[in-house]
Amino acid sequence: MRKLPPLRSLHAFEAAARHGSFKAAAAELGVTPTAISHQIRLLEETCGRQLFQRRPRPLVLTSVGATLFPALRNGFDVLASAIAALAEPDVQRPLRVTSPSAFASRWLVPRLPNWREANPMLPLEIIGTDTVLDLRSGAADVAIRYARQQPLDLPAREICRDTYFPVCSPALLANEDGAIQRVADLLRFPLIHFDWRSRDPDAPTWRQWLAMARSIDPDLDIDKRWDLSFREEIHAIDAVVAGQGVAICSDIVVSRELNSGALVKAHPLSLPGYGFYVVSMPLSPRAATIESFSAWMRSVI
Repeated sequence: MRKLPPLRSLHAFEAAARHGSFKAAAAELGVTPTAISHQIRLLEETCGRQLFQRRPRPLVLTSVGATLFPALRNGFDVLASAIAALAEPDVQRPLRVTSPSAFASRWLVPRLPNWREANPMLPLEIIGTDTVLDLRSGAADVAIRYARQQPLDLPAREICRDTYFPVCSPALLANEDGAIQRVADLLRFPLIHFDWRSRDPDAPTWRQWLAMARSIDPDLDIDKRWDLSFREEIHAIDAVVAGQGVAICSDIVVSRELNSGALVKAHPLSLPGYGFYVVSMPLSPRAATIESFSAWMRSVI
């Protein structure tokens, strides 16, 4: 017979360790921070070891707590996957794929006929959102994550990495005298900007691109405001395709437009982007379908 501490205490500890906060763990489990603290103390008494360092901030695991946490996290992940499989026994239900909105719209959706041709018995449900959905909660079966480094919370496989450079409609260039030879020529055109929700200070934005350009040409005057700004990347791309200006875009996200000639590279200077990762739950009951989707993405990227 297994000798285990109370499940409530294990659940409280796993949530607190995962969030790095008693308050966030309490919000997730629908209890008070005091209740979380009480359950963790009970667990520490059962184990006879301290699991968190006792200091106000930040919340830090002891070496014992750091050893226990991944075992509990993985165990709860496996249990959640098993329950999800019981709740939805139909193996033919659509594979729910969450993806950043612009990537879903510009890259994934146009290639879905290719997926259906190769996998006619494996339907997909595409969830385009820039919010990172919690796979543990069953919000999706698989996620396409866009990150500078590989996500560490769940199994992940890198599919590709992108590069950013200025793009515009060829019609925009046709309306001006002469091609873009220098950065100063490019600044004659409206610059289109969109928000980076990751708040990465090194994100490949106009600010970063112009700073790099100035390092090459110190005399370059870059005191120029954005002429057109969007909150959503997809709307910025729509504006660029419509010939309204120049934007710094991912070569992966706008690959279809670049290949068709709807967009052209406005200047060769580029910035490194991020990686696209296929992320899923460990021991997912849909592992075979997820592997098929991952392999398909690698084959058509």
